[in-house]
Parts: sequence; C-alpha cells; structure tokens
Amino acid sequence: MIMLTKLNDEKIILNSAQIEAIEFIPEAKIIMMNGKFYIVREKAEEIIEKTIEYNGRVRNYVNS
Repeated sequence: MIMLTKLNDEKIILNSAQIEAIEFIPEAKIIMMNGKFYIVREKAEEIIEKTIEYNGRVRNYVNS
C-alpha cells in the first residue's frame, strides 16, 4: 500500500499491486486493474520509489 495525494490535497492509500498503468497528463493518472483511476500530485519517480520501498518492506517482513 502506498500513500499518495489527490489534486485536492486529500491523502489516499492505494494497493500498488493493483496498479495497471500510470499516464502523465502532466499530473499522474493512476489506472487501476478494475478500471478506476486516480489523479495524484506525485511525480513518476516518487510513485515508483514508494512502490519499490513498500515491496521491499513486504518481502523482508519476518513473522516472529
């Protein structure tokens, strides 16, 4: 799950595994696998970095 910011400054949390594509119009339009989309303030590099960071945390999680 990654936290992003909609154009109205509302924070949203998206399941990054459900992102199908990202278009830049010039904002980021995140298209989900279910066809819904969200327009956010973050740049491509930020979205990619947040996704990589989240995936790294999930894969390195140790259940104690």
